[in-house]
Order: sequence, then structure tokens, then C-alpha cells
Amino acid sequence: MRRRAIVVGLATLGLVLAGASASAADLPVDLELVLAVDVSGSVDDVEANQQRQGYIDAFRDPLVHRAIEQGARQRIAVTYVEWAGSVYQQTVIDWVLLDGPEACERLAALLSEAPIGRGRWTSISGAIDYSVKLFDGNGFEGERRVIDVSGDGTNNNGRPVEDARWEALEKGIVINGLPILNDRPQPFGMPTPRQLALDDYYERWVIGGPGSFMVVATDFDDFRRAVLAKLVREIAGFDGPTRVALAAR
Repeated sequence: MRRRAIVVGLATLGLVLAGASASAADLPVDLELVLAVDVSGSVDDVEANQQRQGYIDAFRDPLVHRAIEQGARQRIAVTYVEWAGSVYQQTVIDWVLLDGPEACERLAALLSEAPIGRGRWTSISGAIDYSVKLFDGNGFEGERRVIDVSGDGTNNNGRPVEDARWEALEKGIVINGLPILNDRPQPFGMPTPRQLALDDYYERWVIGGPGSFMVVATDFDDFRRAVLAKLVREIAGFDGPTRVALAAR
């Protein structure tokens, strides 16, 4: 009897531990996605609002909802970050589960209510380093982990962007990009992104990893179309050209 009681006790303990382990496990998702959005000095108030509205509209779009529904698990996890210099990164929306139109609408509503930050300098390396850390202990386990960097300038603060990119790639994280080619005057007489061939810069130094790509926005007015095309491809995970140029309207 005593031996039987011990066996039953061990079996019960095993079930308890198994249940605890299961409850503590990360939730499987098709994609863990960090949206890292530039709010540096070169992005004025009008442009910052255009960027934010682009993401709000995209998460309300049926094309994004359909892309999520067509995944193996039909759910993704997203966090929204704003960045500027090497010491300025802010998590605006912490990790949220998107498993259908209602969840996407909730995220869009949160974004519409959240204030837009502002910062000086442009540290893409700082944005990547900050984003990499967000995957640890976030409660999700994705088939893919992606950092999406959007911005209108090159790295001019912090460590070299290629160093940050390489460390992210070593961890199995893919980096996609959304360079914004912008003719508007820059602070302190700095050259515009068109003069800097920002799309070439992103392709060479920023994006990387299996299936990485970038969608080029010709200006901030074009950002909404660019971010929608980017999100649909990221969520769907299908292959395509490294550089995506939108068709003329």
C-alpha cells in the first residue's frame, strides 16, 4: 500500500509539474515582429503622423487580416517601437497577440491614442540592438523572428550599423527595411535621403537574413502603401525580390 501510494504521489506530482511547464511555455505563433519606427530630428511632425497613420490603416486593412488567417497557426505577435539616437528607444505598444480582425483593430486603436515621441540623431544600430532584446521572455515562440526598420536617414550615431545587424543575424533574427526617400529640407543643412541613396544604403548595410527584403517609399505620402505591402509580405512569409518598388499611382 505504501509503495502504491508513493507511485500515485509521484504520478500526481508529474502531472502537476507537466501542467506548470505547459502553462509557462511560450505561445507558438507564426511570426514575432518588431516594428521599429524612426522619430529622429529629420522626421517632422507631419511626417511622424503620416508614419503612425500608415500603420494604423494597415492593421485595419483586410489584406493584413487575410495574411494572418492564412498562416499555419493563424496568429502573430507584434510590438511597436520608436527610435532616434543611440540612447532613445521607446516601446510604444508592448507585445500583443494578433489572431484576427478584432485584435488588429485593438492594436490600431492603441496606436491612434498613443503620443508620438521625438528624439535627436539617427541610430539604426541602437534600434536594432534594442529590438533584439525584446524577443527574450516575450511570451511567444515564433516560426520567424523579424525586426522591421523604417526610417529616412543613415546611421549617424552609436556603433556601426553592420555590427548590430551581424549580431542580430547570428541570433536567427531577420531584418527587413522600409527606407523613406524624402526631399524635404533636413536639419542643420544635412543632405536629403535621395542624395544619400538611402535605398542602396538599407540594402547593403541594414537588411539581412533569410528572405529579408525592403519596400522603398518614395516619400512620406507614399508611406501608407509601402507599409501595407511590407506587412502583408512579412506576415505571409512568401519569397520575392529583395527590393520592392511600388507601382506608380
